[in-house]
Amino acid sequence: MPTLVMKFGGTSVANLDRIRRAAKRIGVEVAKGYDVIVIVSAMAGKTNELVGWVDEISPLYDAREYDAVVSSGENVTAGLMALTLQEMDVPARSWQGWQVPLLTNGAHSSARIQEIPIANLNRKFEQGMKVAVVAGFQGLSPEGRITTLGRGGSDTTAVAFAAAFGAERCDIYTDVDGVYTADPRICSKARKLDRISFEEMLELASLGAKVLQTRSVELAMRYKVKLRVLSSFEEQSDTAGTLVVDEEEIMESNVVSGVAHSRDEAKMTAVSVADRPGIAAIIFTALSDAGVNVDMIVQNISDEGRTDMTFSCPTDQVGRAEKALLAVKDSGALNFSELVADTDVCKVSVVGIGMRSQSGVAAKMFKVLSDEGINIKVITTSEIKISVLVDRKYMELAVQALHDAFELERVA
Repeated sequence: MPTLVMKFGGTSVANLDRIRRAAKRIGVEVAKGYDVIVIVSAMAGKTNELVGWVDEISPLYDAREYDAVVSSGENVTAGLMALTLQEMDVPARSWQGWQVPLLTNGAHSSARIQEIPIANLNRKFEQGMKVAVVAGFQGLSPEGRITTLGRGGSDTTAVAFAAAFGAERCDIYTDVDGVYTADPRICSKARKLDRISFEEMLELASLGAKVLQTRSVELAMRYKVKLRVLSSFEEQSDTAGTLVVDEEEIMESNVVSGVAHSRDEAKMTAVSVADRPGIAAIIFTALSDAGVNVDMIVQNISDEGRTDMTFSCPTDQVGRAEKALLAVKDSGALNFSELVADTDVCKVSVVGIGMRSQSGVAAKMFKVLSDEGINIKVITTSEIKISVLVDRKYMELAVQALHDAFELERVA
């Protein structure tokens, strides 16, 4: 039998009525002849509640016990979904991560998947099981402890199962009906894309689009897993949602496919650091060791042997970055006159595989922002994206202006 993976996020299983709705969708695919692997998240809000309990009891918690607690939300959903399917006379059973087993490394709360042996599930499918309901977000460490994959990890679980079982497709059910050219909440002209390439989706996910977790897209691209993003609340059809596929499967590409934004950005500058070999390594090694996710990096032109080093990071990591750099300064390994943090900025990006063969995208983007009176603070580029940091108050204006300038409302 062909295999289909279906993943349901927290809003899709937020209560019993929504679990029943999701179960009916699963039943439709079973009727088509699929063996179905269903990956479920915890009910909406449940993981936050569990994390809050852990923090209240032990702010400096044992990461192994943290994983044991926060993974329990998915276990509840998996059991309820299996019971619902059984009530519909669909042969189903639930599986926790350790039962599959989904094997990970030992990095608690941010574990990486190492292997998914397929023998257990395949044996049950051969014995008549039609649906395996697997708790997402969790796995088993080499020490035999429960691990979790980080927030949004159920997406990664789903793609990993699709790769391991050679699934025909991996359907990600969420509260939006696909991938849009921009966030429709701030750009009324945003349009749903029928198809998008893995590379474009990876850039959009990393730049602030919340539709898919970045790691899940990386995994899908590596193992050529065909993804479909669709809504749990829309009518079911074979053409619903957005397919995330290889670039070769997209006949015609727009120069720009989407505009992404991230409001939770900060710009930090170490003022007047020595301009000599090794300084950048000292700065960014310290930030890496402190777990700071650095994105954009700009170094000013040297003046009398001194320079300014600017970088961006998430706003909730500013304190961590300050502590790390001040510690290095106190040690004598680094000297700077001032450490300036600007937490009132946002990142706006344009993304498109068509940018590889089309010149003038950067010029057009910068002209549009200039015409709107929006000053650019930092710029970074890759082969298929251009990102800028601007004042946060201009975020919506920038997104809308760029969406209009690149005529993304015309995307089918």
